[in-house]
Amino acid sequence: MESQGPNADGVITVLVADDQELVRTGFAMVIDSQPDMHVVGLAGDGAEAVRLAADLHPDIVLMDVRMPGMDGIEATRRIVSAPDASSDRMTRVIILTTFDLDDYVMSALLAGASGFLLKDTEPETLLSSIRTVRRGNAIIAPTATKRLIQRMISHDGGAALHVAPTTAPDTPATAQAGASPVSRHASSPHASSPSAPAPQTAASGAAYTDPELDSLTAREREVLVGIARGLSNQEIADELVISLPTVKTHVAHILQKTNSHDRVQAAVFAYQNHLV
Repeated sequence: MESQGPNADGVITVLVADDQELVRTGFAMVIDSQPDMHVVGLAGDGAEAVRLAADLHPDIVLMDVRMPGMDGIEATRRIVSAPDASSDRMTRVIILTTFDLDDYVMSALLAGASGFLLKDTEPETLLSSIRTVRRGNAIIAPTATKRLIQRMISHDGGAALHVAPTTAPDTPATAQAGASPVSRHASSPHASSPSAPAPQTAASGAAYTDPELDSLTAREREVLVGIARGLSNQEIADELVISLPTVKTHVAHILQKTNSHDRVQAAVFAYQNHLV
C-alpha cells in the first residue's frame, strides 16, 4: 500500500499487519473512516511489518500474532527495539488476535506491545484504543486482565499458568495517569489467589534479576508496588501519604529507569522481580 506520509497534520498513522487480506482491508476501512486516522501500510506477515514500520514510521501497528514466517510477537519485539526509534516518534504496537490466550498476552507485553485486543472487539473500542495508545497509555482486553495478574502472581520461572474466569466490563482496561493498568479485583493481588506463592520482597531476601532495580529509590519501589497492585495514582498517593504530583513524578522516573513504555510493562517488571 502506498504511503502518503506518516503523522501528517497530526493524523494518527497506522500500519495493519495480518496474513488474511480480507481482515487487513476490513480494519483499514474502519480506521480510514476516521478523520484523525490514516492507514499508511498493509503487511501480510511479521517480516513485512518490520520492514514497513522502519520505512513508514507509523504511530501505531495493529499486529496479528499467528502469521507465516516471522510471527507477530517477534515482529513486535523488533519494531519497539529498533535502534532508530526515539521517544517522540515511537511506534507503538497493539496486538490484535483471535486467540485469547494467556501466553499471547504475556509474550506480547514482554515483547513491548502497548495493547492487546481480540479481533471481535467492537469498532468503536478499537478506534478508541488506538487513540489511547497513541497518547502513550496502554490497553488490554478485559477478558485477559484478571488472568494476566493471576498468571504473574503464580509465575515461577515461566512454568506456572493460572487461568480463571473473569467478569470484566465491556471496555478494555486502560493504563494511564490516574487509572490502573489492569482490572483491580482486590486491594492486594494475592487476595483472590490463596494458592499463589507468598510474595518475595527486599525484606525476604529475594534475588533480584534486573539491574534496573538498583537505580530505583526506596520510595520509587513503593510506588512501583502500587502500580503492580493496580492502584491509581491517587490511591498510591493516599496510601503513601504523599501528594498526587509527587506520585506522578515518581511514576515518570520509574518508567524511565525500568525502560518501561507504560504502566502495564512497569507492572510486569515488578512481578518479574518479585516486588509483589
